[in-house]
Amino acid sequence: MMDPTRIIAIRHGETAWNVDTRIQGQLDIPLNATGRWQAQQLGLALAGEPITAVYASDLWRAYETALAVAGAVGLEIDTDEGLRERGFGVFQGHTFAEIEASLPDQALRWRKRDPEFAPEGGECLNDFRDRVVGCVQDLAARHPGELIAIVAHGGVMDVLYRAAVGLGLQDPRSWELGNAAINRLLWTPQGFNLVGWADTQHLEADTALDETSA
Repeated sequence: MMDPTRIIAIRHGETAWNVDTRIQGQLDIPLNATGRWQAQQLGLALAGEPITAVYASDLWRAYETALAVAGAVGLEIDTDEGLRERGFGVFQGHTFAEIEASLPDQALRWRKRDPEFAPEGGECLNDFRDRVVGCVQDLAARHPGELIAIVAHGGVMDVLYRAAVGLGLQDPRSWELGNAAINRLLWTPQGFNLVGWADTQHLEADTALDETSA
């Protein structure tokens, strides 16, 4: 029996386009000031974890977030295009409202999470799911019995959550996909299991320890 691989899965810190509800997809958008602060807090929170490898999407918002994690644990970052956000094709660069107004039929299929629908030039959910799950399985299989960090995107986190709890692509989402939240999974060759999700304690200012609370 292979020892399980423990995974800390992290969505990148906040960007200006997150605030504007503008679809980033595979466009290379940097973190904003809040996102950089979130990455810094994330690094502090994970500094004591026995992480043996840090993997990240090669898109800058994820890579910049991963830099804080890798720096905190003294490791280099390995990038993998398999961890990129879903390709949204013609949707990229537009807000939700703009897509609804200009492409209502496509927007409807998107809202209904049609697994076969792909915006022009983009990926369908089925292909995206297969890419992400395949990539993370391959990375996890390299590290039996170890703890690894994977820094990617909201869509990637959504796919991993669904894989871990056995939900389909069209099931409605009731879980959070917060920027720089800490999500924990286990992987064995039998699949993923959920350990913990959407831990944002490190991002809450009122959780800082008082000097009398060692």
